[in-house]
Amino acid sequence: MRLNGVDDRLERHQYPTTSEEIIAAHGNATVELANGSERLGDVLERFGDQTFENPEDVFTTLRAGVCHRGVGRRFYSDRDPTTDAEEGPSPVSF
Repeated sequence: MRLNGVDDRLERHQYPTTSEEIIAAHGNATVELANGSERLGDVLERFGDQTFENPEDVFTTLRAGVCHRGVGRRFYSDRDPTTDAEEGPSPVSF
């Protein structure tokens, strides 16, 4: 996810602030995703009314709230366990 300069604007925003205030000021800005883009306001609206103490709170919410186009290949995990028919890596204990 790329914030396309939105991160600078969010860092200059006055905190604490609400999601409503951020949407009013920056809601039409777009974030670039792996497969497309999405409006900042659309992402924040998924979480309802919130209060943010600092820009990092907003960034965390944005990372958690982007649609499926922001996560790369859907339903893919390289951390799935091997099946009984597969030979996987040997477990290592630390």
